[in-house]
Amino acid sequence: MLAAADLGLPRTAFTNYSKEEKQIVQKVGGAPLIIKLLEGTQGLGVVLAETMKAAKSVIEAFHGLKARIIVQEFIKEAKAADIRAFIVDGEVVGAMKRQGKEGEFRSNLHRGGTSELIKLSRAEKAAAIKAASTMGLGIAGVDMLQSERGPLILEVNSSPGLEGIEAATGKDIAGKIISYVENNYMKTRGSKKNA
Repeated sequence: MLAAADLGLPRTAFTNYSKEEKQIVQKVGGAPLIIKLLEGTQGLGVVLAETMKAAKSVIEAFHGLKARIIVQEFIKEAKAADIRAFIVDGEVVGAMKRQGKEGEFRSNLHRGGTSELIKLSRAEKAAAIKAASTMGLGIAGVDMLQSERGPLILEVNSSPGLEGIEAATGKDIAGKIISYVENNYMKTRGSKKNA
C-alpha cells in the first residue's frame, strides 16, 4: 500500500521459505542488509547481515524455524538512527529522532537507544502524514529513515507507545489522542441522531 502511494521505502523482499537466498539478497541490493522477523517488536528479531555468507546463514536459520521474514536494504547513511513521527487526525503532533547506542544498528529505545526532539523537514512531515492516511489510521507512529533518496518509511504503527515520544517532545500526546477520540465520538453520535 505504501509503495502504491508512491512513498519512499527501503528496497524490501518478503520470503516464503524460499531456497533462493542469493536472489533474495540481490533483490535488495546485496549485503550488508537487514533481516527482520515479521512478528518481531522493539528490535527483537532484527539482524544486520554484513556479508552474503552471513545473510544466507541467517535466512536459512529463520526458514528452518518456519519463521516469516523480510529482507531489507541497509541504509548506511541513516547512521543507526530513525525518526518517529506521531500522527493524530492527519497532523504531526510530535516527532523524535532515535539514535542507537554505540555499536548498535537498531535505534529502539528498548535496546538502549536515546531520543531527542527533531523538527521534521517538509518532505518528512508530508511522508509521515501520507503514510498514516494511506494505512487509514487516525492515530499512528510512522517510523522512517533519513536517506540520500529522501525519507524512507520503515513502518506505520497502529498502536505506538507514548512514553518515548512524550519524553522527547515534552508534549501531552495522550491528551491529543483523547481529544481526537472524543471529537470523533461526538461526530459519530451526532450523525446517528440525524439519521
